[in-house]
Amino acid sequence: MSYKNTFITVSEDSTVTSAIVPVPRNNKPTIASIQYDLIKNNPYKYTQEDVQFKTYLIKEQIESNNLNELREQYFTKPKACFRASPLVKKYGWGIHYDDHGKIALFDVNSETYNQFLNLDNITLLKGMRSKRK
Repeated sequence: MSYKNTFITVSEDSTVTSAIVPVPRNNKPTIASIQYDLIKNNPYKYTQEDVQFKTYLIKEQIESNNLNELREQYFTKPKACFRASPLVKKYGWGIHYDDHGKIALFDVNSETYNQFLNLDNITLLKGMRSKRK
């Protein structure tokens, strides 16, 4: 599933008031740190699927000449959308999808984040909660 002209807000139960940059743990990149680096360093370059697949390749340290085939295999099973990403649940980042489904990150405490909340021509979706009510 890919969104277009959509903004995913930080999860309701997130405790952060300002975005946090996720860092590797035990000298290994985490899913959040990989996603953050890919999106933050390349705003509106990648789709959600691009980031998910690149994250998988980096996390699993996969190098292959058959990336198209590998990508097809990777997406044979459904993947959670970025409403479930640790970036929106735990680290305080909103994710904007442009008209082409390309994504960028915005600090929950930024002016741009707040502007997205007040636009009429955009779909707003809440990040998924970390815990049940």
